[in-house]
Amino acid sequence: MTKQILLFLFLISASNTFSQKSLLQSGPMVGYAGYREALIWVQTVQEAKVKIEYWKKGDSSNRHSTKEILSERNNEFIVKLFPSQVDYGVTYEYQVYINKKAIELDYALTFQTLPLWQWRTDPPEINFAIGSCAFVNETKDDRNGKPYGGNYEIFNAIHEKKPDFMVWLGDNTYLREPDFLTKRGIMHRYTHTRSLPELQPLLGSVHHYAIWDDHDYGPNDSNRSYVNKHITEEAFNLFWGNPNTNATGLGGITGMFEWGDLAFFLLDNRYFRSNNLQKKTNNKVMLGYKQIEWLIDALMTSKAPFKFICVGGQMVNPEPIYENYAIFPEEKDFLLKRLDEEKIEGVVFLTGDIHHSEVTKMVRAQAYPLFEIICSPLTSGVYAAKDDGSIFREEGTIYNGRNFGVINVSGSRKKRVLELTIYDTKGEKVYSYTIKESELKYK
Repeated sequence: MTKQILLFLFLISASNTFSQKSLLQSGPMVGYAGYREALIWVQTVQEAKVKIEYWKKGDSSNRHSTKEILSERNNEFIVKLFPSQVDYGVTYEYQVYINKKAIELDYALTFQTLPLWQWRTDPPEINFAIGSCAFVNETKDDRNGKPYGGNYEIFNAIHEKKPDFMVWLGDNTYLREPDFLTKRGIMHRYTHTRSLPELQPLLGSVHHYAIWDDHDYGPNDSNRSYVNKHITEEAFNLFWGNPNTNATGLGGITGMFEWGDLAFFLLDNRYFRSNNLQKKTNNKVMLGYKQIEWLIDALMTSKAPFKFICVGGQMVNPEPIYENYAIFPEEKDFLLKRLDEEKIEGVVFLTGDIHHSEVTKMVRAQAYPLFEIICSPLTSGVYAAKDDGSIFREEGTIYNGRNFGVINVSGSRKKRVLELTIYDTKGEKVYSYTIKESELKYK
């Protein structure tokens, strides 16, 4: 075969590969992990047939394939694939195929299944990332002046820490004025944020779970009256890969998941929320009492040493400022009372929203202290911490800069230790903070 023919065949092959890669809008993203399956999310730019092939890491000779699925306009050209020929506790590599052509990317694509440790070994060591408030600039839709978003390299820094999974703590995208009123606007914003180039390697090899807050639910400070909340609920369920939502049966994104011996309770602080300003004295709700009772039942069922309650807004601060839980005093008192009545141990709040990071600790007379880890912002603007009366702040834990957290949980059963490390946008350590399982028990 002549050199000219070989060159021609190579160019044809390269052209086909490029043409198929150009059909990839965003992703792949790894969603939830299970024992018998995982979820892989892909968005294309137009209608296309999508599948993945996957294999145990380091053994590409023994491949499996998911069913090929057609991405369709009515689902924003999103497909969700479920690799199920898997073993427990194994890391897999995978490759995306669009219209039967392999997509070549310059970063690794992996997912993992959960290890079956119960009744066999001590629980595994677990590392997971946390963060909130991710604003991605789009000049024509943004306000005039200095761009509100920036330091997108933070997503590369998270990826380099190699967490098992990431929990997105709300404001994961920022709907703008052109977006609020229509489905097309909402879906445009979710697609635009998800397509950020710096985000793609992190999406492709780290499992992702999410809640929402006002900016990915609706307008700033939005509540249950937002007329398009069913559309943003649809968008959330399309663009994220949680194992479940609407756990209350009343709508919204409430759900939970487990990883190793840890349990995560993903709460909805918008769908049932009263207006922040109305009913100034009685019956204002943020979570709603039915969601709280679901939470209490779920917490009582869990045997996890750390039960992470994930909420979009600040929970522990006693001063009613911004949009925190203290502006809903009756409901907040009810939740704290129910936790105490049922002697629920191991609770730690994970929250975002306030555009700086800190750890708070609420000491209770007859119970263990309630800790809250607040991690914000990822790429949106920074609001420096002020003397707002939060008497529960732990000294040395405020960070006024774009940041993310990594939580490591290690140790033998009944002696688990949580270590939080806050990192800046370059992945440099800011501080660490430790909480022991033994600190979260009734005496």
